[in-house]
Amino acid sequence: MKKSFGIIALAIVMGITTGCKEEKKSESIIVKKIEHKAPSGPIAMQEYTQATEAEWGGETVVCEISRKPDASLPMVSNENGQKFVDNRITLKISYQNGGVILDKSFTKSDFNSALDDDYRRTGVLEGLVYDKMEDGKMKFAASVSHPQTDEYIPIVLQVSKNGSFSVSRDTQMDTSGEDDFNS
Repeated sequence: MKKSFGIIALAIVMGITTGCKEEKKSESIIVKKIEHKAPSGPIAMQEYTQATEAEWGGETVVCEISRKPDASLPMVSNENGQKFVDNRITLKISYQNGGVILDKSFTKSDFNSALDDDYRRTGVLEGLVYDKMEDGKMKFAASVSHPQTDEYIPIVLQVSKNGSFSVSRDTQMDTSGEDDFNS
């Protein structure tokens, strides 16, 4: 019995001394390696079509806008090498009786005068929407953006009743939150 008491006492003492031993701390910092995915095939935006009516000089006109990715246009790449298909946007403005004021297909190059070199090289033509009538002209808001970001250059497209148009960078940001359609 004395022998088993001694073994038990020795086991307890060894457990206390080894359990209270201070462990050596490692100076190593473990960081998970971030793996960058290889770029996938070219990414294209969704197609869309919209039609808006507006009053112009006492007559109702219809503005039809459609955006389609166009693989025949030069592709752009982001900093990771991901390629993006640029878009072609068609704007057709016509009277309700069928007379056509403008029927034009726009690409990013049509807006070059409003772009800087970075957006000419890495931007895509993202959108075009009817904004308002002003000084006898139809105004549209267009944008060229860096794909899959919130970065873009706002552009104004103005169309005259004879079908001529002009392009300029939008320097007036709309902060009123009010739609000014059909003014």
